[in-house]
Amino acid sequence: MAKRDYYEVLGVSKTATDDEIKKAYRKIAIKYHPDRNPGNTEAEEKFKEAAEAYDVLHDPQKRQQYDQFGFEAPGGGFGGAGGFSMDDIFSMFGDVFGGHGGGFGGFGGFGGGGQRQKPQYRGADLRIKVTLSLQEIATGTTKKFKVKKDVTCTHCNGSGAENGSASETCPTCHGSGVVTRTVRTMLGMMQTQSECPTCHGEGTVIKNKCKECGGTGIVKGEEVVEIKIPAGVAEGMVVNVPGKGSAGQHNGINGDIQVYISEEPNDTFVRDGNDVIYNLLLDFPTAVLGGNVEIPTIDGSKVKIKIEPGTQPGKTLRLRGKGLPSVQGYGTGTGDLVVNISVYVPKTLSKDEKKAVESFVGSDNFKGDKETKKSIFERFKNYFN
Repeated sequence: MAKRDYYEVLGVSKTATDDEIKKAYRKIAIKYHPDRNPGNTEAEEKFKEAAEAYDVLHDPQKRQQYDQFGFEAPGGGFGGAGGFSMDDIFSMFGDVFGGHGGGFGGFGGFGGGGQRQKPQYRGADLRIKVTLSLQEIATGTTKKFKVKKDVTCTHCNGSGAENGSASETCPTCHGSGVVTRTVRTMLGMMQTQSECPTCHGEGTVIKNKCKECGGTGIVKGEEVVEIKIPAGVAEGMVVNVPGKGSAGQHNGINGDIQVYISEEPNDTFVRDGNDVIYNLLLDFPTAVLGGNVEIPTIDGSKVKIKIEPGTQPGKTLRLRGKGLPSVQGYGTGTGDLVVNISVYVPKTLSKDEKKAVESFVGSDNFKGDKETKKSIFERFKNYFN
């Protein structure tokens, strides 16, 4: 089944506020909650679909990437609802319904059991800034970084227990991972659930903690990470690299690395979206007589362009497809190399050169026709508009 637009799933506009997105998700989550629709596969899929949409749209960074690139954002894109476990969805409820990810209203855990699976801790995301040359942006590049982060403890293999000692059932929640509270409301007795404060939802506690990691299953370390940067990225973009961040506690899920893109100034070209601009300074004889001129391109090679006789300052030439590509094929395709032409007027002349130029004074060919004057006036006027 084709994926639906996240805004369509939640029934909100693309300009919806975070509060509007949260309210829309809350409404759908209540409607399609598995406890209200036991055995209804279609309701469960809609429940997961809404959770996936909320996970992306309530996160400013994910939402920005989704708005720009859709489902295939740089660095892996957005996974389908199949990548969402019920436990992942359950963990979001603390933000939407209050509490610590527990039940709401009269609902218990998913599937009506009132008991959750052992949670998986997620490691911290890391942020790296990388400065790229225009040539690296044009072709894409691979960078290596030595990253300091949390890594899995090798002494206990991430379990958090010393010498492979076993965990014990949590005395507070008796293994359920949640604590239940019953309150009287105007609608009757209501039952709510929240994460157990003793075991933090695991249902077990470690009595003999690992001496290296203190029971967390992670320690401070470092790793050399190789990151592929796609061609066409721009200043301010963020490339997400899944699973390369810090390790999660107790063999949990690794966080991500967000790579913030910065562009290195270029002495030859100016970037304008996917186009690159090159300012060509012609000598006066070539501008008058025409000829072939060699200019550089962003891939390091050179190409020849034809200068027509009588070329005026301010004229532009466009070399199709010689600019920058769109990121991972999204956008308007490959840009162009735009050549802005200027004409150099010498400040000093030899005696013979001066005499030669003076011989042209008064010639109609050097006064400029009406069309040329009009063109110059229009460019001058547009400059101030």
